[in-house]
Amino acid sequence: MNYILFDDSAIRPALLPLTFTRPVSEIRIGIQTITEKWEDFLKTSVSFATQDYLQIKYPISISDDNIFINGAVCPNTELVEAISNLSENTVLKNDETIIAYRSNQLNPAAFEQEVSFDGNIVILNQLTDIFSYNGEEIKTDFARITKGRKSQPITDRFTAYYNESQIFIEEGADIKAAVLDATNGCIYIGKDVKIQAGAMIQGPFAIGEHSVINMGGKMRPNTTIGPFCKVGGEISNAVMFGNANKGHDGFMGNAVIGEWCNWGADTNNSNLKNDYSKVELWSYVSNKFENTGIQFAGLIMGDHSKCGINTMFNTGTVVGVNCNIFGGGYQPRHIPSFSWSAGTEEFKTYHLRKANQVARAVLERRGKVFDEVEENIMKAVFEQTR
Repeated sequence: MNYILFDDSAIRPALLPLTFTRPVSEIRIGIQTITEKWEDFLKTSVSFATQDYLQIKYPISISDDNIFINGAVCPNTELVEAISNLSENTVLKNDETIIAYRSNQLNPAAFEQEVSFDGNIVILNQLTDIFSYNGEEIKTDFARITKGRKSQPITDRFTAYYNESQIFIEEGADIKAAVLDATNGCIYIGKDVKIQAGAMIQGPFAIGEHSVINMGGKMRPNTTIGPFCKVGGEISNAVMFGNANKGHDGFMGNAVIGEWCNWGADTNNSNLKNDYSKVELWSYVSNKFENTGIQFAGLIMGDHSKCGINTMFNTGTVVGVNCNIFGGGYQPRHIPSFSWSAGTEEFKTYHLRKANQVARAVLERRGKVFDEVEENIMKAVFEQTR
């Protein structure tokens, strides 16, 4: 069977700015991206039905018989079984949301049959769902990824650990004088991760391959650090997609951070209002602040955005793609893509040529290439957000 993960046109705009630069299914939640979860369950690779300007980087492969799956949906055993049993020209729905359909074409005009799925399901309908569901997704991914496998042993005699059966360490991980507390949730440590002296980790927690927790880092529950990140300070209920840095002291909480981002030393974000009221967050759908209905919501930051030392982000702040932020005082609660801080309340346009120059330098430091495909994606986002 040929599987394709599609961007739901009703959901993708609600997940901007993160989906400016990736299909919905490339969002990381739990240990893996949604794409990686589906490929694990289906035991095959998938392709993508996404925005035209992203399609070159994330290609689509259509055959005579395809199952299209909503990229905002996290898989589980019951759901995968329901999808695998779909007959031709049939759609699977959860309430009014299309979960999957089997067809020889993308977006068919009509279906011969409609099937309802009423089981447990995790759908990312809004930005705050990413960190809200993250703890449970860490547990779900942990059970699947580690099933039937044996963890590498904890050999450092100065490392303290609790509830060892819920700690899994991949090959090459280096842990020194840390505290691993899996009493209330599992801890997953990826390949070649380095955990430096004095780091403290509370589960549920996951850290991807080749990432580093600096000395004294405090990793609180429901946090995911993606691959190739460097982190320190205090992080709580946050998701960092990968290839991003928060290497110094400062608090990050109830946050989602895209790729290739960098936090300057002592940067902090608030995740709770002083009056304990529900947090409003900028919506790219309505172009205004909307009530999230939740009390804890910190920062959403799009790919390639960076901030200088001592930056302060207020509760419920949304930062777009490729922003360069610095200056005293609290930053605005919505910073549009390609904004360059002028050190005052005014922002200038971060010109595309300069932004690409910085992005190229950042990727080169990690042995990556900022090629024409990446340039064209940045150009498309720049034009959309101008």
